[in-house]
Amino acid sequence: MTSKPDGMQNVGHTGIDAPSTWVERFAGRIEPGGRILDVACGHGRHARWLAARGHPVEAVDRDADALNDLIDVAGVVTLAADLEGGPWPYADQRFAGIVVVNYLHRPLFPALIASLAPGGVLIYETFALGNERYGRPRNPDFLLQPGELLQRAHGRLEVIAYEHLTIEAPRPAVVQRMCALNGAPPFSA
Repeated sequence: MTSKPDGMQNVGHTGIDAPSTWVERFAGRIEPGGRILDVACGHGRHARWLAARGHPVEAVDRDADALNDLIDVAGVVTLAADLEGGPWPYADQRFAGIVVVNYLHRPLFPALIASLAPGGVLIYETFALGNERYGRPRNPDFLLQPGELLQRAHGRLEVIAYEHLTIEAPRPAVVQRMCALNGAPPFSA
């Protein structure tokens, strides 16, 4: 959490500063000290948390103002980029872990998978069909279809955990979550 000049605490656009419990649960699968990409990171709750655990983190978001919250965070490098309208900025890079939370742009899936190093871990969690009953997003273009994360990983990644459920905290929502490996893990978790 960072302090603004007016003394207000900044907890990001979601009003949540703590990492997702799904990210907490599976981050230990990522190679210790392995480089991580936090996609559509917003104000950086996951980038901050992962960097504090010894991972160098690349944090990317289109909102340069949100990225300003990460300027002084040790171990985090930021990039303002339009992931939906521009080229994939990490085409020649590989990561030990990729974290995507509360973001869906279906055309990015091939690039995300290609950016995982051998043994790399993809931790993905976002809204699914049915979430429209609880709030935003409501547009089906931004909601995963039943089993969609599994379909995206099929034949490309080894899924080690998957859920499609209604959660109550931090706010009621319908989500899909997946943790998947790019081949055999490089170490035992």
